[in-house]
Amino acid sequence: MSTVAANALTARWASGLDGGQTVLSGAGVHPLLALLARYAAGPARDELLAVAPDPAGFDLDSSPTTRLALAAWARRDLPLADRWRREVPAAMRGELTGDPARDRAALDEWAATHTDGLVPRLPVPVTPATAMVLASALSLRTAWAAPFRDAWCQPTAGPWRGRRLAGLSRLGHDLDALRVADTAAGPLSLLTVRGAEDVDVVLALGAPQRGAAEVLPAAVGALDAPGGLPVAAGPGVDEQVVDAADDRPELLVTTVGFTVSADHDLLARAELFGLATAAGDGDHFPGIARFLAVSQARQSVTATFGATGFRAAVVTAIAMRAGSAPRPVTVRKRRVRLDVDRPFGFLAVHRPSGLVLLAGWVTAPDGRA
Repeated sequence: MSTVAANALTARWASGLDGGQTVLSGAGVHPLLALLARYAAGPARDELLAVAPDPAGFDLDSSPTTRLALAAWARRDLPLADRWRREVPAAMRGELTGDPARDRAALDEWAATHTDGLVPRLPVPVTPATAMVLASALSLRTAWAAPFRDAWCQPTAGPWRGRRLAGLSRLGHDLDALRVADTAAGPLSLLTVRGAEDVDVVLALGAPQRGAAEVLPAAVGALDAPGGLPVAAGPGVDEQVVDAADDRPELLVTTVGFTVSADHDLLARAELFGLATAAGDGDHFPGIARFLAVSQARQSVTATFGATGFRAAVVTAIAMRAGSAPRPVTVRKRRVRLDVDRPFGFLAVHRPSGLVLLAGWVTAPDGRA
């Protein structure tokens, strides 16, 4: 399924992160890779299918919180394949005029419209040499089923120690929202913050020495993993028995709100996205047009977690250039071969008169008789 492949892509991508703050979306890249795979050929197709094996899209049409839009713009003089024109809906196809300013404005407007302005620009520039641009826009907005309340906090340990932060807190009774997974990255505390409709956000906390490259892939892998460790074994968890007026268990959560934005150059890790061959010259996408190659692949992402809900937007774009075909054979010619590989004679001739100046015979080319 597309979900499995997209999640696997997200996990592999996250495993290469450094310690810096960032956000990424395999789900934003996957539809474009699957689309390219459908119309690719040869090694480029094999590499894309290894990353995006399922051409089916995500079932988001009925989601009240999440939207996915796809679009493709081709330069007006690009001879598109009949299959592409026949199979790709006209509503999804646009035209590049060759005027960079005009095309830039149109593509930026598309990105802003499909992300409610959260990502106002398409992440790839457009030049007169750009033959085609493919783009996806993924946006979501959800309110929490149980909102947090704003509460200042001042951590006493860890890298935020001593800082006064704009925190969030929530007291509830659903202990099942917190579980501790036993992973290759060690115990992970996974808190599911339930959305009011069809999107949840899982907060994943690992041991202090574990970074994004370990925690994020492990968290992705643990989403559907059965079982787990006792809650008390989770990083950041403190379990106590206290006096109270009733016996209903309580879950007190304190965290911080955040806004995280990032830009990614996908060709910097072309192999991860199945684009290594596609980025080189060749006839990789005959189902779209002859001799296309990927010239740029980038993603822009932003996400905000607040007291009342979560919103995020992702725009991923792949730009393509048109290569050149091998020169066609236009004439045929006769080719004769001579191998001078035994004793031979020679003549010295005066060209204006045809006078033979001398004649000779060679039996020892190295000068020895």
